[in-house]
Amino acid sequence: MTKDQHHIGSSWLKGSGLRPTRQRVTLAALLIGDGQDRHVTAESLFDAAKYQGEAVSLATVYNTLRAFCDAGLMQEVTVDGSKSYFDTNTHDHPHFFWEDDARLTDAPSDQLVISQIPNAPTGAEIASVDVVIRLRRKSQSG
Repeated sequence: MTKDQHHIGSSWLKGSGLRPTRQRVTLAALLIGDGQDRHVTAESLFDAAKYQGEAVSLATVYNTLRAFCDAGLMQEVTVDGSKSYFDTNTHDHPHFFWEDDARLTDAPSDQLVISQIPNAPTGAEIASVDVVIRLRRKSQSG
């Protein structure tokens, strides 16, 4: 990991009010150090950290991703009610879930039109609307 990536990760954390511990800075640098948005699972981020030679536990990765979400640095996207992906792009946008690869990517926001959603039940308010469009490869016929 370069000094620039480390600096970018540290700056990202400082703006959120989170204390920039070594492990948080390391994980932040892996997530945003190259300036690209990422969709990660805790396991994929853990593997990336391990590949870089960083000593961090899977539990720490989970806890850090939750802290990043709570601080507004990331958003959690749940697929199938159990599998969580963490997205560094916090703007409202739809996602493609590629079933064949269990991979999440951004879908074009400008092509999505939601004209009406149901009213929230009495005593509740809508916190967010998550759009996940599931994709699979077309079968090769003929």
